[in-house]
Amino acid sequence: MTMLQGFQIALHALRLNPLRSFLTMLGIVIGVASIVTVFAIGSGAQLRLQEQIRSIGANVLMITPGAVYQGGVRLKDGSKLTMTEGDVQAILEQIPEIQAAAGSLAGTAQVIHEGKNWNTTINGTTTGHFMVRDWQLASGRYFSGAEESGAGKVVILGSTVARELFAPGDDPIGAQIRIMKVPLEVVGVLDRKGPAQDDVAFVPLSTAKLRFLGSASNINRDSVAYIIAKVAADGQMAGARAEIEGLLRQRHRIPAGQEDDFKVQDPAAAMEAQQGAIRTVALLLVAIASVSLLVGGISIMNVMIVSVTERTREIGIRRALGGRMRDIRLQFLCEALVLCLLGGAIGVAGGITLSMTVARMAGWVTSIDSEAIGLALAFSIVTGLIFGFYPAHKASRLSPIEALKTE
Repeated sequence: MTMLQGFQIALHALRLNPLRSFLTMLGIVIGVASIVTVFAIGSGAQLRLQEQIRSIGANVLMITPGAVYQGGVRLKDGSKLTMTEGDVQAILEQIPEIQAAAGSLAGTAQVIHEGKNWNTTINGTTTGHFMVRDWQLASGRYFSGAEESGAGKVVILGSTVARELFAPGDDPIGAQIRIMKVPLEVVGVLDRKGPAQDDVAFVPLSTAKLRFLGSASNINRDSVAYIIAKVAADGQMAGARAEIEGLLRQRHRIPAGQEDDFKVQDPAAAMEAQQGAIRTVALLLVAIASVSLLVGGISIMNVMIVSVTERTREIGIRRALGGRMRDIRLQFLCEALVLCLLGGAIGVAGGITLSMTVARMAGWVTSIDSEAIGLALAFSIVTGLIFGFYPAHKASRLSPIEALKTE
């Protein structure tokens, strides 16, 4: 008997009991579908984090407001803007490891161009912001020094905002848009950084304070919501962080032993740690899902043993007609493999469908990984070989005479 003949006989035998065959492979279906789904969701989450890490830029430190005390009461982090433009200038001038730094204020507003409008993030900052984040222009230019110091009515658009406000083929450069009834000239359009990053419009920091965000109660003339700084080399990150902390404590006149009113963070390092945690959780879930494959394999072995008992006379006839032990072994081993392969194929289709459904309903990003599909199918094949071997071996060892006596 050839392998092809073995699979043909196996398919014929399984078609005789379709319901039992499906219930037998159900454990394999669930296990493979679970593995594919977990890998798809986990890979999607890692891709999104990688995109966010790339969008931040290399060797970037972020300084945000921390806790402050008012009347002896500790207020929550960020309740008061403790960072200033003077802090940005001091960091640039006094810490040699810092290549660029910028302060920013952000809010949301409706952006209007002719008959189109789009709600987006309005970020008031300086040209240093784009240097820190390695954010290049697709067209146009950055802010000039006069525009930054004189609250110029200019704006740089993220690619998403440009796409939503202008028709394909239209050049946004030089066009007039309105934000909160203030007319602004588009002077630049940024390269793509990722969906979450491109939905933004940048204006000079002085413009944001004077025309858009300066009316907030916690914003004064010199305040910024956060500062980002670019360190020259990866090996200097820890030293630059310590120097920034020391400089800001001195500038903010924080007594020894008192908590900082700011936080210096490394966003890329935090996201990489989060990525490692996601990978660990995904592997744990895959290990749990693999239990379904184990249960499915045991179920297949049990059903195959029952099948051998039910078909003892058939085995005896095959042996009497010249069938060799290895032919009988191959026949039943092929049946176990067909069950696992069919279960694996159905599980892959179910896993892809489930991951796409979850992504659509929950708004998550998923990534169907061909390696995960191959791994799941390999698991199902190995399961068929391991748990199908004993029943196949038992069938091949039956005595033809004793088998023919069986009713």
